[in-house]
Amino acid sequence: MLAIDVVHAVTEALSFAFGMFWEVLWALILGFALSGAVQAVVSKGEMRRLLPNDSPRTLVVASGLGAASSSCSYAAVALARSLFRKGADFTAAMAFQFASTNLVIELGVIMAVILGWEFTLGEFVGGPLMIVFIAIIFRLFLSRRLVDEARGDGHVGQR
Repeated sequence: MLAIDVVHAVTEALSFAFGMFWEVLWALILGFALSGAVQAVVSKGEMRRLLPNDSPRTLVVASGLGAASSSCSYAAVALARSLFRKGADFTAAMAFQFASTNLVIELGVIMAVILGWEFTLGEFVGGPLMIVFIAIIFRLFLSRRLVDEARGDGHVGQR
């Protein structure tokens, strides 16, 4: 009887693990496909023109693009990395990443229905505040040398 219970528990655990793997797999594939498309299609010049610095205007553009992307967190990270590697300002790429996970309209509708308008309001007030705070923190503490190293080979501190 104990062996049957153990086999049943292991089978359930494996089934659950496969289900989680399957749920995450599509998001990873989507994220890397979109990232690859940005790498292949968007020029460095265009990216530098679109997201050139950490000015309020650029951060609003990056946030708008992020919110419109409706990305899952996996896709958001992959896309932000591609934007940065293609020439976008680092802070603008991070604003894109935050907005694509925190300022998505469809997600807001679902949150309003399930969690209530108060939580949704908090999400849509907190998202822009996070972007403002991260921009201020990066401006104060992030050195240009560190950003240049990250853009160069992706391995900060290693040569």
